[in-house]
Amino acid sequence: MKSILRHAMAVLLAVLMGSAAIAQTPAANDAIYQGLGGKEGIRKVVDDFLVIVLADARISESFKDVDMERLASLLAEQFCQLGGGPCKYSGKDMKTIHEDLKITNAAFNALAEDLHIAMEKNGIPSSVQNKLVAKLAPMQRDVVTR
Repeated sequence: MKSILRHAMAVLLAVLMGSAAIAQTPAANDAIYQGLGGKEGIRKVVDDFLVIVLADARISESFKDVDMERLASLLAEQFCQLGGGPCKYSGKDMKTIHEDLKITNAAFNALAEDLHIAMEKNGIPSSVQNKLVAKLAPMQRDVVTR
């Protein structure tokens, strides 16, 4: 598992440095969406992810006043859209949502680790995990504000 996490973090760093083309081009197909198990699989991953986040002492406090049902719905939409599925993300842009939250790189990384754990729990192949992380990684610039 540590090697998978290291690989995912390497992909994350590559994307942030602008060298991973996957994060810079629109989804050519729905392979990520299918690899996540479609809408049902995404919902399971998101539900497990949020349980893990709320149990994570590093970041759980940040979610104390969050409407978790709405967050689950928006995350499912976002993962579905990024994966090439038939969904449309209906939330605000990442910069607007996170601008006053004072999120650190450490908190962002903790969240990424929790997502990895949720995907592992749901049997998502590492190649699909890495592709989703590559799609999410550029958001770090808008999410981390401190």
